[in-house]
Amino acid sequence: MPTKYKIEGMTCEGCVRSVTRALENARGTEILVDLASGTAAVGTLDEDTVKQVIEDAGFDFGGRA
Repeated sequence: MPTKYKIEGMTCEGCVRSVTRALENARGTEILVDLASGTAAVGTLDEDTVKQVIEDAGFDFGGRA
């Protein structure tokens, strides 16, 4: 089951695509990034990796949702 994380700073669908692409490149699976709730559900990456990927993509990591 995917773990859901908060992402701060996403303002548009382009942001969603950027985060999704970054998580896919990190070999994440079951990725679902939702602009309305400001979250990403990720299946196979550990929290430290998700945090690093999100921050490297230019967004703020808010921890588990």
